[in-house]
Amino acid sequence: MKRLRYSLWIIVGLAAALFGLFAYQLTQPKDEFVESAMVGEPMPDFELPPAVQDRPGLSRADLADGTPKLLNIFASWCIPCAAEAPQLAALERRGANIVGVAIRDRPEDVQRFLAIYGNPFSRIGRDDISEVQLSIGSSGVPETFVIDGSGTITYQHIGDIRDRDVPTLLEELRKAGG
Repeated sequence: MKRLRYSLWIIVGLAAALFGLFAYQLTQPKDEFVESAMVGEPMPDFELPPAVQDRPGLSRADLADGTPKLLNIFASWCIPCAAEAPQLAALERRGANIVGVAIRDRPEDVQRFLAIYGNPFSRIGRDDISEVQLSIGSSGVPETFVIDGSGTITYQHIGDIRDRDVPTLLEELRKAGG
């Protein structure tokens, strides 16, 4: 009987400690920023075939041609990718050179997506198995990276680009230009 009472107090104590830990975590401010291990690192070596007929594919050499670029990871089946289309168009109008990587997509679906939402991309590579996406630390779509002229990742934007993000991306692109 004494042993049962002792065990019960241990269980109650553990439950109270767990409850206290949960309560503490709920009082902490939410941190939405995800540190990327790839910021400051050179792009890995890759060569992707074109995702659509009217744009060339994409390779590491294209990102190390001396010109800073925005690298947008997207997919035709991605709803937030469609939502960020006006902001990508605004970035292109303001002089951003945007290249894209279409993730796990069929060429006809990418073509339809671009016909509906616009095509701000100078190049679009097709990443059928997400190899490039995963090698640069991207965990989803959409995601946008600033790549300097030497092919080094200098900034990562996770999620869809909103109006408020356009000035930040333009500033990061300017800084990447040296």
